[in-house]
Amino acid sequence: MKFRYFLLIIPLLFPAHIFGQELPDLGDVSQASVTPYQERQIGIQIMREIRADSSYLDDPEVADYLTRLGSRLIAASGQVAFDNPFEFFAINDSSINAFALPGAFVGFHSGLISAAQNESELAGVMAHEIAHVTQKHLARMLSGSSYLGILGSIAALAIAILASRSNPNAGQAVIATAQASAIQSQLNFTRKHEKEADRVGFNMLVKAGFDPHGMSSFFERMQHASRYYENGIPSYLMTHPVSHERIADIQNRTRELGYRQVPDSLEFHLVRARIRSSQGNPTAVINEFKARLQDKRYINEVAERYGLVNALLRGRQFTQADEELNTLYHTIQSDASAQSLRNHRLGKSIQVEGNYLQSAAMIETLAARVKLASGQIEDAFRLYQAALRSFPHYRALVYDYADALLKHKDAQTALQFIDDQSRFIYDDIRLYRLTAQCHAALGNGLLQHQAEAEALIREGNLRAAIEQLQVALRHKHDNFYQLSSVEARLRQLKEFVATEEEKK
Repeated sequence: MKFRYFLLIIPLLFPAHIFGQELPDLGDVSQASVTPYQERQIGIQIMREIRADSSYLDDPEVADYLTRLGSRLIAASGQVAFDNPFEFFAINDSSINAFALPGAFVGFHSGLISAAQNESELAGVMAHEIAHVTQKHLARMLSGSSYLGILGSIAALAIAILASRSNPNAGQAVIATAQASAIQSQLNFTRKHEKEADRVGFNMLVKAGFDPHGMSSFFERMQHASRYYENGIPSYLMTHPVSHERIADIQNRTRELGYRQVPDSLEFHLVRARIRSSQGNPTAVINEFKARLQDKRYINEVAERYGLVNALLRGRQFTQADEELNTLYHTIQSDASAQSLRNHRLGKSIQVEGNYLQSAAMIETLAARVKLASGQIEDAFRLYQAALRSFPHYRALVYDYADALLKHKDAQTALQFIDDQSRFIYDDIRLYRLTAQCHAALGNGLLQHQAEAEALIREGNLRAAIEQLQVALRHKHDNFYQLSSVEARLRQLKEFVATEEEKK
């Protein structure tokens, strides 16, 4: 399925492009029809469709990087409280696009992350999207319709999404019809308020310590690129109209501040290398990384070698991946910019070194994966355990270690490890699914299906969760407390679903 069709219609039904730093007092019209809770539920239902599709990039390292970048910008926004927590995610799509959804969900195509020439450019796009949420303009656009009417629109969109999986032209035709009825009335309005979003995002970018040139340079490059696209316009410009006036306005603001050189974080380069290593034919990707390294055509050698090891691992060239891992470590030892990574390898404290802490976690996670894949089981477990001492709640490490324990027939240890992690990593869908796998391996069907139900609840799929709890109760169990817990949860869900049905 191609999410670009889905994303073209979302801004028309729920435009995310209407912001200002100061808004007139309209009696909080955004709350007239749709509450913050309802807005979140709308976003959850959209995310349910996105997560179910193969193009959803279920990569905790990419998501965690986007979340850290977003948190830095949100902190700079100056707002203390938000109606909903932000959730940042990526779509595996080579087109260049980013979007905000109702309920504070913000998505980025992998193509946009790869196209950003520096971290300030990516931060500029992200600041723009965050502003759509912080200024409550999604909520304001939703206020024109009733909650149930909006849910009906989502159902129609879901049909179009499903149709496009098997027949992209059919899905596009469905959406084109919806576009025709809304585009004329929304286009000018969207352009007007994109300028306000630029101003809010620009201030956020500057306060967060990024290069303000990042926003204008990205938009300007997108505008120039439009003449080379077959359909005349990149995906990003379809939902984010960029004018010469907008670019000039940002450039004028930038000149007032003067030149500021802001180095990229190593994590930014590692994430981009990780994305490049995961796309296309594995053999071709491996050769591309090798050619760039041989010709020294790279911005950061550590990141480039990290990408090559990832690509080799994906191509199941495990022996060579292990050899290149050693080369990666040698590069870290000789790279003047990798002092923090060397400190980690030497066991020195790096608790105050910010992004390098995450970069070290990414490299150690990759090293453990290579050892495990190449059959060096004891070395892999030693690496996992050592890395977890340094980065105890790094999600990729947590998931990998629990999965490794499961695969090597130690489900009870895996379950205890997951229980310990759940005290710090809250409401995590993947941890619930790993918990379900542990209980399945231990032969406890009731707890297996209860854990799967909890994962489904957090995905917004309440009916499927009810089915899982009903299956759980069909398993014999002599623990009265666990049985009562499942029964109580089932009653709670049924009552909630019934109440929602009555509202319709």
